[in-house]
Amino acid sequence: MSIRETRAWQALETHYHQDMKDVHLRDLIAQDARFETFSKRAAGIMLDMSKQRMQPKTLEHLLALAEESGMKEAIKGLFSGERVNKTEDRPALHTALRLPKDAELRVEGQNVAADVHETLERMAVLVDKVHAGQWRGATGKPVTDVINLGVGGSDLGPLMVSNALDAFAPRDIHHVNVHFASTIDGSQLAELLPKVDPETTLFILSSKSFGTIDTLSNAETALEWLKWSLKGSKEAFIKQQHFIGVSTKPEKMSEWGIHENHQLLFWDWVGGRYSLWSGIGLPIALHIGMEGFERLLAGAHSMDEHFRTAPLEDNLPVLFGLAGIWNVNFLNIRSLAVLPYDGRLKSLPGYFQQLEMESNGKSVTNDTELVDYSTCPVIWGEIGPNGQHAFYQLLHQGTQSVACDFIVPIERYDYIEDEELRQDLKAQHRLSLSNCFAQSRVLMLGDDAVSGGNQDAPAYKRYQGNQPSSTLLIEQLTPETLGALVALYEHKVFVQGTVWNIDSFDQWGVELGKQIANETEEILRTRKGSDAMDASTRHLIDTVWAHTDRG
Repeated sequence: MSIRETRAWQALETHYHQDMKDVHLRDLIAQDARFETFSKRAAGIMLDMSKQRMQPKTLEHLLALAEESGMKEAIKGLFSGERVNKTEDRPALHTALRLPKDAELRVEGQNVAADVHETLERMAVLVDKVHAGQWRGATGKPVTDVINLGVGGSDLGPLMVSNALDAFAPRDIHHVNVHFASTIDGSQLAELLPKVDPETTLFILSSKSFGTIDTLSNAETALEWLKWSLKGSKEAFIKQQHFIGVSTKPEKMSEWGIHENHQLLFWDWVGGRYSLWSGIGLPIALHIGMEGFERLLAGAHSMDEHFRTAPLEDNLPVLFGLAGIWNVNFLNIRSLAVLPYDGRLKSLPGYFQQLEMESNGKSVTNDTELVDYSTCPVIWGEIGPNGQHAFYQLLHQGTQSVACDFIVPIERYDYIEDEELRQDLKAQHRLSLSNCFAQSRVLMLGDDAVSGGNQDAPAYKRYQGNQPSSTLLIEQLTPETLGALVALYEHKVFVQGTVWNIDSFDQWGVELGKQIANETEEILRTRKGSDAMDASTRHLIDTVWAHTDRG
């Protein structure tokens, strides 16, 4: 049975048509105690949904939908290790990666918490060796640069966190610079390699399957660069001293030539886009220290515990996810902009893009039926102040509705010792807060945000408003609060997947493209088989060959 046929879904449709279809946010925001009703706090984060286009009655209906979807049982199953990844028949235990050391979680007879902390201890040994200046390249010089080779979840998460928490890098260590290369065309490596010393550069080869062509092609290029530069060293020794592997496949890492002591393992029950908490987070630990990495885990665990134990009506991930359901399925808003008002979070929209769209960009239910309702919206975004000079025109006066998530810390720059500089930077942060609050207010109220109204302005200066948004206020951007923020979005995804009755943990939609790409590469390389291609692709290949022949 489609969820559209359930009592709770139909009650929401009736509520929309009878009570909400023509209601403007300017009227909703005037309701008594609205902020108290639609804002909740947990783990250093306040979620304000008072600018969402919903009434208290809407929330009641949405919570009934969550109940009817089996939300409580689903949350319990996620945390207990049930096989919630239906199509791959395995658990999704990224929450286990954040468990404290004294925790125990037995899944099918195995204490996965103990396995997790064994890997964390192994990671700590590698990090300490690098930070002590004791990891040396093939010529005996200490490592100064680390380049992470990964793509998707093996790149976006570590990159985002490393950018966001740069200020937490320890000062009393042998410093190393952490870089990232993911693009299959080699452009990032081509830019990076001339800037680093092959004698002191260490590569992290991160791939869940250890078969991702993007990552392995970058690894082969890196190896060739090292072999050419370190002509006196044997290939096996170069691999031993200049490569760390992170994967679920130890046999493949060993076959490639990575020393057993330089391998970090994680597990099939960790999805790539949920893996920054595992050995995939090694670049984070190298950048902010093992203590900082553990603080990140602790913040995520705090949100996990809130999600696991809080009643649905007070549960941040549940409420956040239900607001998205309301926007997508009842208000017909199919686009969500993630707008951090903090330059340190510049990589956050891209990270959430993968998290949400790869998880819930599905059109088949857990019962293998085609859905007859919308699922994941299109996720995009930019640092808020930069976006104001790029696409906010569309948000305010365009022809389509876009829901927005505004994200901003309350406090910044307390650590700056110079009093005048600190005050100048705090003033800039105040500007950022002002812009964040002003933009969400104008999106909500439109012309009514102006004192006395804006009704006499020409049409091209009018603002309709009525664009819904949530605001996430973070007390301070720390490893703990960033961990909690990411966990909040992870659990929001699970809440929505549960309501939509889809598998949020598989990603079959990316597999066919990989397969066809491999077949196409063989055609380009061998010049055989292009006649089997469609007319468009065949002519593109012919054009490449003709250009190559002329060159």
